[in-house]
Amino acid sequence: MVFPIAGGTQDTSYEISNSLMFNDDDSPKLSRSVSSSGSQRNATLSVWVKRGNFGTRQQIYSNKTASSGFSAMNVYFDTDNKLKIDHHDGSSNISLYTNQRFKDPSAWYHIVHTIDTTTGTATNRLRLYINGTEITDFSTDNNPSQNADLELSSSTGDQSIGDDPRDSNDLFDGYMAEYNFVDGTTLDPTYFGKTDINGVWIPKKPDVSSYGTNGFFLEFKQTGTSQNSSGIGADTSGNDNHFAVTNLIDRDVAVDTPTNNFAVLNTAANLQSGSVSQGNTKLVTHGGTSNNSLVPGTIGVQNGKWYVEVYFDSTNYPATGIMPDDTITDVRAGGGSNNSVYLGKSGSKSRFLRYDGQKSSSNSNSTYMAAVNGGDKVVQIALNMDDGEITFGANGSWANGSGSTNQTFGNATAAFTDINSSGDYTGHFTMFIFADENYGTSDVLLTNFGGCPPYAISGTVYSDANGYGKFKYEVPSGYYAVCTKNLAEFG
Repeated sequence: MVFPIAGGTQDTSYEISNSLMFNDDDSPKLSRSVSSSGSQRNATLSVWVKRGNFGTRQQIYSNKTASSGFSAMNVYFDTDNKLKIDHHDGSSNISLYTNQRFKDPSAWYHIVHTIDTTTGTATNRLRLYINGTEITDFSTDNNPSQNADLELSSSTGDQSIGDDPRDSNDLFDGYMAEYNFVDGTTLDPTYFGKTDINGVWIPKKPDVSSYGTNGFFLEFKQTGTSQNSSGIGADTSGNDNHFAVTNLIDRDVAVDTPTNNFAVLNTAANLQSGSVSQGNTKLVTHGGTSNNSLVPGTIGVQNGKWYVEVYFDSTNYPATGIMPDDTITDVRAGGGSNNSVYLGKSGSKSRFLRYDGQKSSSNSNSTYMAAVNGGDKVVQIALNMDDGEITFGANGSWANGSGSTNQTFGNATAAFTDINSSGDYTGHFTMFIFADENYGTSDVLLTNFGGCPPYAISGTVYSDANGYGKFKYEVPSGYYAVCTKNLAEFG
């Protein structure tokens, strides 16, 4: 789905500058050994998450008690995409399992889980809130007895983020931001967020006076893997409860946040998408002989000027370009009656760059730039919806329109100049697409809308003129990263 942009004045009183991207292919996690027991009756967990790789069990938080051999507190998305919480009081399992499924790749979810076993009201001992609203509809709802001691932060335990110490397969994929764990105090969501003038739940500066013995606040502003104040797992609560970092590097510190949401690949479109992972930035095409792989972005644009990078990590037949969203659903079946709107077919509204440097539309291919299927190529896309143009480049140079890629952007030749004038795109959100040609081979495309580069960048990291995005190459003047702050201004 297209991420909605609320109209009117936006509340910008508090900004989250960073998140942390978890790629489950890398087995990433944050972990901390607990040396002193905290409260076993009161706690609050608050975290913002943006999911990737749906349909797998993904751990958000785990407290494993070594003496028991199991995780005594688990917060996770299960294979059915429901949010589930498990606790243990030493003798019995206590659980909250939602009926609601959480599988929107465009959404940041604010999860708040509170524990207070001292209260006399059973249903208030474990509570769950999503985006400020309490969840009361559960498929499983087991509450602890009053004054029960749950194993929340035991001196024999380990706090873990992004995996379950019992099972190395329960790995989180996606993004986390502003991770709070408050040991010994129960706080409702208003301590971490608020409703803005448009009725949207947004972050606010955490209002926590004390984090308790084993509490922490992870902002993910730091870099490196050191378990101290300079590392990615740095605790900024004042407790110095820093986390060790496994398989997370500087590149994974993202600028995709709840206060500036960047486009990623839209796996919810249910198209011929191959395999999407790495925070919904990596596409591995299915390599079939009868269909293309196709995944749109989560954010569409109607006007403005936009910049995207796509890393072609293959030597086969990748392609990338745009298609209006009014025909996206028409191509999911491929062939047959839908052939007329499919990639490259006659009558298609798609406009894209092929692996061999040719531009393609309506079953017509023509020479445009140097080939880009040699591996290790970053294809640059400059989409000008105001003037109806799209221009391509690669590795810092732009196309001359005659088979070479040797121009500055100011001297480049647009691949297409008919995006609006033809009427095909007017009034439609235009989506970026990523596809392989039908040659029976798999391709790998790493897509960067600016939120978190899925490929290595050495030297200068570039942003747009508003300071948004992280790109390998300089953003052309007047062009912007595809994110909600820019859309509110230019979209």
